[in-house]
Amino acid sequence: METAEWYRYFAEREVRGHSPVYEALGLAVAADPGLLELIDGLPGPKRQPNLLLAAVRFLGGPYDDFGRFRAWTVRHWDRVRETVLARRTQTNETGRCASLLPVLAALPRPLALIEVGASAGLCLYPDRYRYRYDDPAGRGPEIGPVASPVLLTCRTNGRVPVPDHPPEIVWRAGIDLDPVDVRDEEAVRWLECLVWPGQDDRLARLRGAVRMARRDPPRLVRGDASAALPGLVAAAPAGATVVVFHSAVMPYLDAGARNRFVALVRGLRAHGLPVRWISNEGSPRLSSVLAGLPGLAGLTTGLPEGRLTFLTALDGRPLAMTGPHGEWLDWLA
Repeated sequence: METAEWYRYFAEREVRGHSPVYEALGLAVAADPGLLELIDGLPGPKRQPNLLLAAVRFLGGPYDDFGRFRAWTVRHWDRVRETVLARRTQTNETGRCASLLPVLAALPRPLALIEVGASAGLCLYPDRYRYRYDDPAGRGPEIGPVASPVLLTCRTNGRVPVPDHPPEIVWRAGIDLDPVDVRDEEAVRWLECLVWPGQDDRLARLRGAVRMARRDPPRLVRGDASAALPGLVAAAPAGATVVVFHSAVMPYLDAGARNRFVALVRGLRAHGLPVRWISNEGSPRLSSVLAGLPGLAGLTTGLPEGRLTFLTALDGRPLAMTGPHGEWLDWLA
């Protein structure tokens, strides 16, 4: 995708209706040849809109007016570029647990969770958040610990198998190329800069999840999944169902890496290990991502127009179309 198209897509399909500030910035950047020339000097994956905008905010630059944003970014481009090259879009959106929970709760218990692309590991605690699922008529149950610092709300459609309570999780670990330590204030500030302006609810639940995780930091392994995943699967406690899961990871892998990852997970299952695989993925080129996940190809027909859509699947079998931040869930069965 060309850079201008990427920023236009970001404005029109991702942040529209969620962050007016970022919608205006995305459209303005897409129409500015000078800024696009600077951005095009970055490696392909580093041209991502949210990464650039978060870097400017992290460095203290203005973002509520395009003229001031442009002038500051051009003047401080060396610092912006350095930050973009050093950082990743490790959003760590806890809201996605609302998409994962119905799938996790249907698996044999207890569970041992392994998240690929875990960032700070905040999605490794689906049993410690509170959930409010809502049907089109405006009714829905609440489940999870009453005292949880995080409440996740999710609009539903279809016969979503909402559980009565979260699943029992006895072990959890994550893998990331650059894990985020929830006890590191600067690292957490970067996570906060990845939340779009105006999304106060997302920011509040991120901060609540960080406070909770600091009391019991997750086990995070630095490295590539192909190297670290087999060892973590072997380390999981006997008698637990091992669940390998990931959200918004596949778009950052090239086709070869994606295929190797899929083969690795399927290989673990082929050896008779109690490993289940939950994928929760979407991208501007959703069809190419789905094509890289066996069992999901050809399911782009009927995807909602005008909004970024994730597809949640178990062992390659699609179960639901979901919002990118877990804000809505359309069950397919």
